[in-house]
Amino acid sequence: TPERSYSLVAFAHDLPDELRSDRVIAEAWDSTFALFDGEPTAADIERLSQNVPKQEAGRVSGSELTLSRANRSVRLFNHVVERLAAGQQPDADLIENVGYLMRTTAVYGSAKFGLADREAIASRPELAAPFQAEMLTVWLIRAFTVDIVEHLAAVKSTAAVSMDRDLRLRLGVGNSTGLGMAPFLINHPVLIHHWFEAREKALARVRGTSQTPASRAHFLRALAHARQNVANWITEHPYQVGKLDALAADLALIQEKAADAVSWDALWYWGEDVLSPEGQEQLLSLMLEPHGELVDELTDTLSADEAAHFQIDGRQTVANLRVCLARHYQWASEIDWQASEAKARLWYTSEEKLEPRLGERSDATLGPYEQPLGPAHDVVALSKALTEWSDETTVAEVLMAAPEHRHTVRRVQIVALHPYGEVYDNTLAAEMMPIDLLRAKLSFFGATQFDPRSDRWLRITMFQGAPFPQDMGHLPADTWMFGA
Repeated sequence: TPERSYSLVAFAHDLPDELRSDRVIAEAWDSTFALFDGEPTAADIERLSQNVPKQEAGRVSGSELTLSRANRSVRLFNHVVERLAAGQQPDADLIENVGYLMRTTAVYGSAKFGLADREAIASRPELAAPFQAEMLTVWLIRAFTVDIVEHLAAVKSTAAVSMDRDLRLRLGVGNSTGLGMAPFLINHPVLIHHWFEAREKALARVRGTSQTPASRAHFLRALAHARQNVANWITEHPYQVGKLDALAADLALIQEKAADAVSWDALWYWGEDVLSPEGQEQLLSLMLEPHGELVDELTDTLSADEAAHFQIDGRQTVANLRVCLARHYQWASEIDWQASEAKARLWYTSEEKLEPRLGERSDATLGPYEQPLGPAHDVVALSKALTEWSDETTVAEVLMAAPEHRHTVRRVQIVALHPYGEVYDNTLAAEMMPIDLLRAKLSFFGATQFDPRSDRWLRITMFQGAPFPQDMGHLPADTWMFGA
């Protein structure tokens, strides 16, 4: 960067197939990584070699910004090595179908395991937005995955060749994400509000502008790439198969509608009436693509000072609190909480890995360990408790008598100022799909080709089509997502 350097320190391991697992409880991986703040010395690399391969069992320092690990996509990884070693290029269709040579199973940051604290880097322009260090790590891991297959091919044969650049660009980096990420959307309402507010502002700005021949052409190029992306999107999970069928049909409808050259605002109104939620989200992304000059500066609004909103306003009256509840949580009171399906599940933290887990409320052993991750249920309980208090009573008086509602009052006060920060659904319901929570967050990272493996974890692809480090300055840096 203009003022600093960052280095990915990578360790490749000869991992037996039987030890390869994407689960968070794994203890061995094909590769392990640390993002180093600056350029590491030989002593730094020796220190990291004793800790990074151990991941959670090791310890790193404030000189490291992230800690990560990845496993091979065995079928494609071995195929690429064998082809390159034989002096041939890999099969393009196989690369397109799989999409990555390795997939990460965790990217840790923010002081975990001794890493640098977020506050130590938050003022740096290149890392000010949320998760920039983690995303930089993943992008550099993508480059490493190509380096390692080319290296292994060269070790196998003197006839080995490097990968063709066009094929290389088709490779992203995979990721396996499970329940550990789901509570993030519930526990960080201020930050999540900023993300969705930026999205809504971006959409509003585009809807308020007129189509031009250039923006229309850009939109159509992005639409063509989106349709190709759906055609290449492989999944076997019935939940996602249905979504993909609907999305493919929606994109065909968008193609037809775009022929009418309607305004952006009219196109969006049409999409709200006609398209599935999947299609509406794709349309929104496509509409933003030609308008970087309108929306790019909104990336500066994605961070949030969450601590500034943590203190409860004890001066608020019960009357005012009731107004907030009615305005933002009327939907929660309409849920039939007497039905067993409404609170069939509970969230708890595993003792082994200190990771969030989702259990059945019918398992009586889990009750004492339940985490407050059902805002809708908690808000209804608060509303019921408030019936015993007069309008002029202060929140401080209520919470002195009933401190069990502190976390809910704090949440209601936060959501009153940050309405996009709430998950407007019942996170305890029997039919709740945790992968929807995962996808909501991952979509803001630019994840593509979601592939659910169950209702609780999925695989994704990131940075497919993006420039590699050596391509920076030679390939477009901001239009690769939709090949425009």
